[in-house]
Amino acid sequence: MNKTLRAGALALSLAAALAATVTFSVQSARVEERASYAQAAEAAVLKQGSRGEDVKTVQQKLKRWGYYTGSVDGIYGAQTKKAVEYFQRKNGLVADGIVGSKTYAALGMMQQAQGGSQSSQGTATNSDTYLLARCIYGEARGESYTGQVAVGAVVLNRVKSPQFPNTISGVIYQKHAFTAVSDGQINLTPDQTAINAAKDALNGWDPTGGCLYYYNPVTATSEWIFSRETVITIGKHVFAI
Repeated sequence: MNKTLRAGALALSLAAALAATVTFSVQSARVEERASYAQAAEAAVLKQGSRGEDVKTVQQKLKRWGYYTGSVDGIYGAQTKKAVEYFQRKNGLVADGIVGSKTYAALGMMQQAQGGSQSSQGTATNSDTYLLARCIYGEARGESYTGQVAVGAVVLNRVKSPQFPNTISGVIYQKHAFTAVSDGQINLTPDQTAINAAKDALNGWDPTGGCLYYYNPVTATSEWIFSRETVITIGKHVFAI
């Protein structure tokens, strides 16, 4: 009888020890998983003290658009932070000097915004398409489909022109180039129509015939824009060269 009791007690002790070990292992795994997520999130954020190619890309973009005047050295110093804050204020973002997902997206760095690194031409193309769609949506969402494609075509015509930056993001974020950037509408989520218009423009449809400018004659305040040669009017926008 005593032997039976002792055997039972031993079995219970072993079961309790095994349960404790399993519980500890599960808890440890969860802690490690949370730590892994935290490290991934930290890696996806650029802030003062960060270094690397993504920092260099941010510096190049901000310098090309006139927000940054320092060296493109891949070191996130005080001057880079100041330039990021300036960019964030101009684009309706929280001006904390930290490049997180929303700032990455505004910079046209969509892969980094999702926690990765930009490494392939396909990724760059997807990023360009989405940024162009955001511009179209912010500038022309009330226009006809042809009018929306036309706005996208103007952006692409500028990319090809030596008078303007040679990237889609560079053209869109050039200082004072687009009202949607100035008033923050560039950060709105584009609808499927704007995305389709961006794709059609990228595929070569240009309803403007090569125009570099467009404006709404009812709301335009620049006398200079009225001096440009009109090519076509689509909806409320006059397209010119």
